[in-house]
Amino acid sequence: MKTYMLKTNFNGFKKGTQFYLVAESEFIGVKDFVLRTKDLTVRISINEKEFKQNFTLIDKLV
Repeated sequence: MKTYMLKTNFNGFKKGTQFYLVAESEFIGVKDFVLRTKDLTVRISINEKEFKQNFTLIDKLV
């Protein structure tokens, strides 16, 4: 499972908040990502542009 961290404040979450990437999907060239906070209480669904602008990979568990 991949862990990402916010680079900037986003949708009410503070910079540095950590998220797990739960799912990524693509439909007719549009990518969507589903992330959950590290404590698994909040789920967000965002598009590829928001994902690339606001998140950075910090850990990749195999």
